[in-house]
Parts: sequence; structure tokens; C-alpha cells
Amino acid sequence: MTRRSETLLAFAGAGLVVVLAYTVPWLRFVLTIALAKGLAVLGILLLLRAGQVSFGHALYLALAAYTVAFGAALVPEALLLLPFAALLAGMLGLLIGLFVVRYREIFFGMLNLALSMVFYSVLEKFYALTHGADGIRLPPVTVLGQPLAGEAGEWTVLGMALVLALACGALVRVALASPLGEALAGIKTRETRLDFMGVSPKRVLLAAYVASAVMAGFAGAIIALTTRHVTPALSYWTTSGELVFIAILGGAGSVIGPFLGAAAYELTRVYAAATFANAWQLVLGLVLLGVIVFAPGGIWGMIARSRRAA
Repeated sequence: MTRRSETLLAFAGAGLVVVLAYTVPWLRFVLTIALAKGLAVLGILLLLRAGQVSFGHALYLALAAYTVAFGAALVPEALLLLPFAALLAGMLGLLIGLFVVRYREIFFGMLNLALSMVFYSVLEKFYALTHGADGIRLPPVTVLGQPLAGEAGEWTVLGMALVLALACGALVRVALASPLGEALAGIKTRETRLDFMGVSPKRVLLAAYVASAVMAGFAGAIIALTTRHVTPALSYWTTSGELVFIAILGGAGSVIGPFLGAAAYELTRVYAAATFANAWQLVLGLVLLGVIVFAPGGIWGMIARSRRAA
């Protein structure tokens, strides 16, 4: 698919989100969460290009969410909290990345998982500060001095999520088509050749890792502004598993895939929980199994095949 058609499809998708949010008001919350998780998965897409899977990116999601929760008491402006939370996630990603980029495949994934669970334990144990499993509620937040509350607040957060999704999607699209993207693909196929060419695989992977941490930070901040309540569950291994699930469901062939997967995941979960309250996880598992067996390229892979067939 050409870059132009992909761009048109992205804007069409954004328009569809707005229409759905307007016609079905309760979907505003679901679609905002889906866009946020799509942002986090977009960062994982960079790592997948290098053949690496992180099972611990919920760490950066939770860090940003708690940054917003604590920071709102001092600086309630969402337009300042959002980039600050992403920056803090990126800084932690740099520190952790200097260590984890030395490893590959299962070791890379499990080290990220271990660090995420350490952070989860810290959030659970420091009850006096984090209130443990009960979590903490966000203080009142503003946007340009106006309270972020009610229907107007929901539309504002949805708008911020859409802008971030389009902007980050465009940047990742450019990055994947650049020498950086080719170097990431080289890590997956023949890493030693990069060394022979004078390109450091560790530095290339580190750049992608930090970028993925920043996008996960944006996602965590949006989730915090949407739910207005953060808990340690945001850094639990199941949250990281959700992100990997979404990556498989959406497909890694395009930057649109993570958002398609996130929307499908959230909508499936909502309807499955409403229909099969005690077995919604079974429904999600069957959906994932069906994708792996019948559509290994994910939702985006099915779209791409149908366009080629036409």
C-alpha cells in the first residue's frame, strides 16, 4: 500500500472515531483508551521490526500515569503534564535500554518483564505514597486553564489522543522508511552485517527502545487523564501481555495496525464482558487463536490482502 493511501486511510479512521464518539457517547471512553493503547503498541512495533518483543512495556505506561497523578497536584495543566510524563518515561527507557539492548529474543523480553514487575511491587508496597492496590485518584486537571471535566473534558482528551496517534504514526512511518528502519530490520535478519558496515546494532535498538518508551509514556498519560484513577495494575505483566496481544491482533505490517488491533481488542472486551461476564477472557483467547490460525498478518494483513486481490 502506498504512503498516500495509508495516510488517507489514517485520516478516514480518525474521522470514523469522531463520528462513533458523537453518535454513541459511551464509546468516547472506550475509543480514547484504545487510542492510548495503540500508541503504546506503536512503540512496540519499532522493536518488532528488529525482531524483539518486550513483555514489560507496561512499566512506562504506569510510570507516566503515576507521574500525571502526582504531578496534577502541583501543576494541574494537562498540556504540561502530558509531555513531562512522556519525557520521564523516555529518560527511564534510556537508562533501562542501556542494559537490555545487550540481549536478544527471550532474554530481551523477560528482562523487560522482570523490571516491570519490580516496579509493580514498588507501587504495591509503598502504600503511604501510592495507596497500594487501591491506587490514587487524579486531582482536578485543566486544559488551557479550563477544567477537564464532563463531556467537554471527554472530547478534549479524545482529541489529544487522536492528535498524538496521527503525529506519532507519521513519525514512526517515516522512521521505518529511513535508514534507521532498515537498520532495525537488519538486526532481525543478520545483525553481524551491521557491525561489519560500522553501524552499532545496540545504538540502533536503543534509539528504538527510547522512542517506544516515550510513546508508552504518552499512552499512560492519556489513560490517567481518561480514567482519572491509576493503580499498580497498569504495570502488571497482564497489561504488557495486552499490548503484545494487540500487536498480534492488529498486525505489524503498518503503523495503522496497532490502532486497529487496539480498537478491536477494546470493543471485543467490552461486548464479551457484557455478554459473557464470567468468560470474557475465553472469548479474547479464541479471537487471538483465530487470528493466529487464519490471519497471521493480523487485521492489517487481511486488509492488505483484500486490496491486493481487488
